[in-house]
Amino acid sequence: MNLVAVMGVFNKGHGKCNCGKCKCDQGWYGDACQYPTNCDLTKKKSNQMCKNSQDIICSNAGTCHCGRCKCDNSDGSGLVYGKFCECDDRECIDDETEEMCGGHGKCYCGNCYCKAGWHGDKCEFQCDITPWESKRRCTSPDGKICSNRGTCVCGECSCHDVDPTGDWGDIHGDTCECDERDCRAVYDRYSDDFCSGHGQCNCGRCDCKAGWHGKKCEHPQSCTLSAEESIRRCQGSSDLPCSGRGKCECGKCTCYPPEDHRVYGKTCECDDRRCEDLDGVVCGGHGTCSCGRCVCERGWFGKLCQHPRKCNMTEEQSKNLCESADGILCSGKGSCHCGKCICSAEEWYISGEFCDCDDRDCDKHDGLICTGNGICSCGNCECWDGWNGNACEIWLGAEYP
Repeated sequence: MNLVAVMGVFNKGHGKCNCGKCKCDQGWYGDACQYPTNCDLTKKKSNQMCKNSQDIICSNAGTCHCGRCKCDNSDGSGLVYGKFCECDDRECIDDETEEMCGGHGKCYCGNCYCKAGWHGDKCEFQCDITPWESKRRCTSPDGKICSNRGTCVCGECSCHDVDPTGDWGDIHGDTCECDERDCRAVYDRYSDDFCSGHGQCNCGRCDCKAGWHGKKCEHPQSCTLSAEESIRRCQGSSDLPCSGRGKCECGKCTCYPPEDHRVYGKTCECDDRRCEDLDGVVCGGHGTCSCGRCVCERGWFGKLCQHPRKCNMTEEQSKNLCESADGILCSGKGSCHCGKCICSAEEWYISGEFCDCDDRDCDKHDGLICTGNGICSCGNCECWDGWNGNACEIWLGAEYP
């Protein structure tokens, strides 16, 4: 804490600064001449003025003098400060080195702000990834670092906590992309009135119950169908309404992402994104997509028409390309064709270049791998545009139509 700077603020009109120390006018005292000698306030009024947002007098770190907090700095360190003594920079001192923020950052109001390459509560850990990789991991789908709602520390976002008590706040997500405050009709941090009481808040977006609509589920919907009948019509042969790819309203599905014609059908049962590989190529360039399945051209086969029927390699050349790192052909879970592994169809979850991945390791939501909104790539969900979350369960794109 810069005591001289503080003095420059508080001793204005109450004293003069001489060589870094305040010489107070008559009737005032304190390091910065901030306390009046005589007080015309009642004790009750004085204490009321000294209470912080949790109604604690001087944050239990000082005493109240005529409506102003005098922070406990008996050791002369000046590390406890603030209007309500809410800041305690002693929290930033490293127990081992006894340095502020371990010598690798700056302390403000009891919190360390670390230099690039360092992290931890007291900047005690050195980051083992490059600044570029750290920035990449913290970049949200909209291209902003931690969605402009948090701080990137060694590739992980520390979201700003809007709850003054220090409890779990309203902002969360791997890149702080979720803000639950957007679900409240009137924002009150102490209220649980999400989505007007007629829906569920999902990463700042309201999923309305049957019979309600609106950005915050504030409008009743006129529908002659019961909630059960509406859902039944939206399910079709799927286990989920709208195949988990749309919104059910009065027995009709609205598929999303909006304006994406690759997802279609009465119950959104057709998803042509399933015909694309990770690079976005449809059916390997050797077929056409029909309701989420590839129809291969003559001479090609495979789920994505990725395998040629004729091969110009010798069997030995082909097998050399199919051997995994342990020297086993296709990890013992598939067959080799023209230098590429064809994983066992009986074990649907086996995938990967050498059949070395288990798609069961990918996160599920509503019983679906990657919620049906992404591709499982060797145990990790690669989400399609507009979707986020470990299981691609969070919609971050445009508003539902």
